[in-house]
Amino acid sequence: MTRTEVAQLIDISAVRTQHTLSDIIKTVEIAKKYRFVNVHSLPCWTADVRRLLAGEADIRAGAPVGFPGGGHTTEIKLTEAKRLIADGVQEMDIVMNVGRFKNREYDYVLNELKQVIALAPAHVLTKVIIELNCLEDDEIEKVCELVMRSGADYIKTGTGWVPGDANIARIAKIKRCTHGRIKVKAAGGIRTRGEFDSLFSLGVERFGINTESALEIVESFPEA
Repeated sequence: MTRTEVAQLIDISAVRTQHTLSDIIKTVEIAKKYRFVNVHSLPCWTADVRRLLAGEADIRAGAPVGFPGGGHTTEIKLTEAKRLIADGVQEMDIVMNVGRFKNREYDYVLNELKQVIALAPAHVLTKVIIELNCLEDDEIEKVCELVMRSGADYIKTGTGWVPGDANIARIAKIKRCTHGRIKVKAAGGIRTRGEFDSLFSLGVERFGINTESALEIVESFPEA
């Protein structure tokens, strides 16, 4: 694989509390140079990201819904998603209500996800963040089932805000549970080329990696 091919599998982001417009601009410029597939920002910057990416057909603007904890009310998540769509978002990463899930309120979780995902036009990809580092091993099969039923395009493993490692063994279990019925975005704790290679070999289709580590991984591949 070439650097560009690898970059087209990786989302980079500026979604920390302290990030300013200058951070957004810097992240976009890195994405343009290396051709990273997506630039994620907090919702207030979505229109700016779209403006900065004008004419860049292979780099998409992403933003989260219910970030970072997922405990927003359904009404708030719907309002947030509507505004993101109006601002031109191309990928929405929706934080599942993990607390309700762990409380076994599965209908609540599924209905909320379906409502948010139903708002997305066909060109807007949807990913459900399950926050894997908050789940027990025996909850993985159930969470995969719910996300597949929601109509999302991807299961995303984490926000990157909950401490944990690359979760290679647990992501392997997700791939076994989903049988190729939904794509997987691995995010959180991915720092090395070896971790990237292991997850790619499992069939992971997208990666969320902090910009510094993403650059190190991409630059370890040949330019052409």
